Order: sequence, then C-alpha cells, then structure tokens
Amino acid sequence: MGILLGFVPFIIFALLTGVSVSLALWLAFAAAFAIGIRDFLHAKMIRMLDITCLMLFAMLAIYTGFIQPSLPVQAVRMIADIVLLMLALISMARKIPFTEQYVRDEMPEPFWDTPQFVRASYILSVVWAAAFLVMAVADGLTTFAHHLSFSLDVAIGLATLALAIGFTVRYPSRLRAAQEA
Repeated sequence: MGILLGFVPFIIFALLTGVSVSLALWLAFAAAFAIGIRDFLHAKMIRMLDITCLMLFAMLAIYTGFIQPSLPVQAVRMIADIVLLMLALISMARKIPFTEQYVRDEMPEPFWDTPQFVRASYILSVVWAAAFLVMAVADGLTTFAHHLSFSLDVAIGLATLALAIGFTVRYPSRLRAAQEA
C-alpha cells in the first residue's frame, strides 16, 4: 500500500504531537524527506502528497521552532490537517485526485483509463479529505472554543486516521476482486 507509506509523515506527526510538537514535526519532516527521496530514486517522480508533506512539515518545524515556539499544539495540528485537506480538495478540483498516483501502483495499467479507476481515485481522495476535515474541526474546537480536551482531540484524530487507513487498505482489494469477477 504505497499510499499508506505516503501518509507515514502525517501519521508520525499525529502520534507524536502529544509527546513533543518539535519532535513530531522534525521526525515527520525527516520521514517525508526519506519517502520523497525513495520514491524519486525508484520512480523518478515526486508525488503530490510527498511534496506537500515535505514542505508542510519543514515550514511548520521552522516556524514553531524559531518564529512562534508558543503556538499551541492543537493549532499546529489544525494547520497540518487544513493543508492536507486543501491538497485533497484542490487535487480533486483539478481533476487529478492526489490518490491517483498511488492507485496506479495497485491496479494493472489497462485499468487506468477506466471509469472504475477514476472513481476509485476520487473515492479514496474523498475519504482522506473527510478524515482531514474531521481532524481539523476537532483541533479547531480544542484550540479556539475549548469544547474538547486535548486527549479527546488526539483520540478523535487517531480514530479518524484508523478509519481512513482501514478503508484505504480494504478498498483496492475490493476493486481487484470486482475487476476479476
């Protein structure tokens, strides 16, 4: 599941923000860099998600480390969620869902031009956009309205990630089974 590898920096960030925002950001940046280099050396391309994670975590690490170290962890999480939500929405609006680059790795080439392939790319992008939206709203409620505790915010974020990951893992195998039938 190449797409899950693409989300590793974000997952590292989500898991470690409760420990240390700086550590979470720098490790997410390092993971984004390593994954981007790996993909570039392997496929001679850099995926939209890789570039977005690389720039997002680099800028947030520098900003929170040197410019605004007192930025609340929930605000940093919200910024990351909103940037990834924007990636998903903009890529779909441009008719190139960001998940398409990963779905190509999972499906045989003759399938790439079919309506089912396009639909699969959009469905995965919508699922991830919804996950980012839920996490951004939870982070916003924690940051600005103080309606949620930080631990509940983290729990919502991790549960949402788990649901999106679970769907992402199961959905392509359903498509392959339907294609073979």
